[in-house]
Amino acid sequence: MERTPLKSAGAKLILITGGARSGKSAFAEKYAAQAAGKDGEVAYIATAQVYDEEMKFRVQRHRARRPENWQTFEAPTEEDVLAALQQAGETCDVILFDCLTLFLSNFLCSLSEEELREEDRLYQQAEQTGERLLETASQMTCTRALVMVTNEVGEGIVPQNHLARIYRDLAGLLSQQMARVAEAVYLVSCGQAVNLKSLALSPEEAVRRDLDGSERCLI
Repeated sequence: MERTPLKSAGAKLILITGGARSGKSAFAEKYAAQAAGKDGEVAYIATAQVYDEEMKFRVQRHRARRPENWQTFEAPTEEDVLAALQQAGETCDVILFDCLTLFLSNFLCSLSEEELREEDRLYQQAEQTGERLLETASQMTCTRALVMVTNEVGEGIVPQNHLARIYRDLAGLLSQQMARVAEAVYLVSCGQAVNLKSLALSPEEAVRRDLDGSERCLI
């Protein structure tokens, strides 16, 4: 069936975050299915790489939950992801990208120890990668929503090793970059989702709400 392009190009970004085993991927899958509707086409961009039996088990669980008619793209690298987004963006109603933090992990694990020490360059590369992802999403003509899963990795103690600290920092910065332009940002905990975007306040709004009418102490 011939697809009718959207009146204005660009998919709406829906960001879904949460901790490990929070239910974020299951929520994202249900969101994507609901957004696509009965006859809509869904593309699943999988960034995980299977290195051991534990990851194999996790991937199998994810596959078992997905409808058989979803189109799956195995995309561990940026080149793969951008190509998958471009291809899926021409035909699919909804794209589910799971997940941003595994995608980052793949990138960091491909670098040498020397490259991992070039922190300024890594920060720039991460930001540029985020810009390329968003630019690709903005050019989609048929996709209604790009549902992107990420992980909350910065709420624990400071990691002991350098790679883990870089991963934590860049994951947080990439998630913030996506959240700034997202239509909605869902935080999932214990399988329950809350739209942070609808609750979020700017610093100016927070001050007005919290301190409006209060007296200042003038010295």
